[in-house]
Parts: sequence; structure tokens; C-alpha cells
Amino acid sequence: MTEPVPARVDATTKAGLLALVDHAIGEGWTLQAVCEVLRISRRRVERWQHRRTDLADRKPGGIAVNSLLADEVAAILAVFDEWGERDRSHRRLAHRGSYVGRFWASPSTVRRILIESDKHFRPIPRPAKGERRPFPDWASYRPNSIWIYDTTHFMRCGAKVLIIEDLVSRKWLTHLVSSEETSTQVQAGFTTALESEGLLETALARAANGRVDPNTDDGVSPILLAVSDNGSQMIATGTRQFMAMLAIAQHFGRPSTPTDQAWIESLNGTLKAEWPHLLAITDPAVLRAELDRIQVEYNTVRLHSSIGYVTPDDEHTGHGDAIRAARRKGLHDAAQRRLAHHRQHRHNQNHNQRPDPPNEV
Repeated sequence: MTEPVPARVDATTKAGLLALVDHAIGEGWTLQAVCEVLRISRRRVERWQHRRTDLADRKPGGIAVNSLLADEVAAILAVFDEWGERDRSHRRLAHRGSYVGRFWASPSTVRRILIESDKHFRPIPRPAKGERRPFPDWASYRPNSIWIYDTTHFMRCGAKVLIIEDLVSRKWLTHLVSSEETSTQVQAGFTTALESEGLLETALARAANGRVDPNTDDGVSPILLAVSDNGSQMIATGTRQFMAMLAIAQHFGRPSTPTDQAWIESLNGTLKAEWPHLLAITDPAVLRAELDRIQVEYNTVRLHSSIGYVTPDDEHTGHGDAIRAARRKGLHDAAQRRLAHHRQHRHNQNHNQRPDPPNEV
């Protein structure tokens, strides 16, 4: 033989090779010498000799030596039937088995057994979210009609910052840096915001006229709507009494639904994303000074995408519509100027490329 025996041969080939080995040994050859001539491993021939009656190759794989026993599989399925609704996880169920002394298996093994047995955990039902409550009809969509507020944290200096924003114009009205977040901060923040917007005296006068009813247009309806989440400082008795005294109605978003306060959440995120140095400040006094500076830049310099790329101060003072209209007119005029220029340029080119008329004789 000039070629070695392939790695895989069928039972008939193995029997023929063993017959050659037996014949050579009967003629006085050693097993090692025969294997060298046949170019086959001696160990391989010895394995065939030991299983001479069953030379067919077995299928790969088979039962692993550490595979689960039948009673362990039954125990896993039984614990699933008893505890599946409570544990709802193959990892927890694997530990439950050892906890109650029924079986000992890894989480991956438990998961495989459950899949093979078509056993599945039911997902935890999520509580249904209610519909978002609309703003009351009396709250018109104009500046100083709807305010939204929230508290954001700056962990390095241990400060909580209450920020009040006009929901319509996106103007950052005021902020208050404190180590606490209680109704006291809410009252102080709203007092400052009302005073800066010239609404404090109006609010006090309107509240003094009589009982404020936010559901009726009786001349003493709330001066504005305060939107917030359900934080403890927002729903506190002190906050509610303060708001009622100043003729401010409260509107709360759904629990665990921050998108109901998306306007102020966006402001908080923008503040930390565009001025990341605020997160590294460790002194509350420095943070307060930086927020004062950034508030001016945010309101008067930064163009806000949600209000048509004007500044919040422009929108708050009623100049936003004029600026947006001027941009639209400017875009139109610029387009017309470009068209006129290119048309004239093309006309001149065509005129210059005309052949000269022939000379008259």
C-alpha cells in the first residue's frame, strides 16, 4: 500500500485489514511490522481487534457521562409546575431546586430541560398606563400660561436644582440651588419666577377676589397652570396650599411616565449635555454662579429647535413669529436672486456663442 489508511473507513474495510493483519502474524510477522507496512497506527488496529464483532462507527455525541438522570429531569419539571408562576426565571428556578432540596443543576441546564419539554415562563404583566390627561381648556397656549418645573441633581456638589420653564416659549424662568427638595424650594422658586415675570401682584389680587375654580371661567380662574411629576415636594400639602393661594392650578403627569414632562426633562438633559463642566463642580456657590450665567446664554443666545430656531427670549416676548417669517422671506428672496443670476449668466453665454452673421458683399 502506498497511501495511508483514511481516518474513517467502513466496517467491511476494517474487517479486511484485520484479516491481512491476522494472516501476516500467522506467517511470523510482528504486529508493529504489519502496521508499518499497512501505514496504519498500531493503537488503531488494537482497538479494532478488541471490538472485532462490532466494527461499525458509532454516531458522534451520544449520552454525556454527566447528563441528568431521569428522576432529576422529572424533579425540574415538577418544581417548574409548582414554582414557575412565582419564580418566572430559569436562574431563580435552578436555585429554588437546591433551596427546597429537590434537584441540583445549573441555570443553563434547567433552561435546556425546560425548552426541550416545551415549558415556558409567562412574562410579568405590566400595569396598564392610563391615558395622558389633557391640559384644561382655560390654559391657552401662549407664554406665561403654562409653566413646568422639576428638580435635577448634581451629585459632585450634592446640590438639587429646581428649574421652572415656560412650556410654550421654552424660556428658563428661574432656578434654585439647594441641598433639599421640599415644598419650601417650590414656593421660593415660584415666588421668584412670578416676580420676575411681573405676575406676583396679579396672582395675589386674583386670589383675593374669591375662591379660584379652575373648571369655570368666572373671572377668577387660575393665573397659570403648573405642570410637574408626582414628586413628594410637588404633591405636598404646603405646595398645594401655596399654589391655591396664588391662583395657580396644578397638573400632574402619570406616575413613572417621564414623557409627560418631556419639556423640562429636555431642558435638564440639554443643560448637562451642552455644559458638562457643571457635573464636575463641587462647590454649590460655583454651581449657582455658573447656572446664572448659562441661564442668560440659554434664553438669549442658544437657538431652540422646538420653537423654530429662535431663542426662548424671542419667543417669550412675541418676536418669534417675526423672526421665522423674516427667515422664510430671506430664503425666498435668496432663491429668486440665485435664479435671476444664473438665468442671466446662461443668457450671456448663449449670446456669446452665436456665430457672427456673414459679411455682405
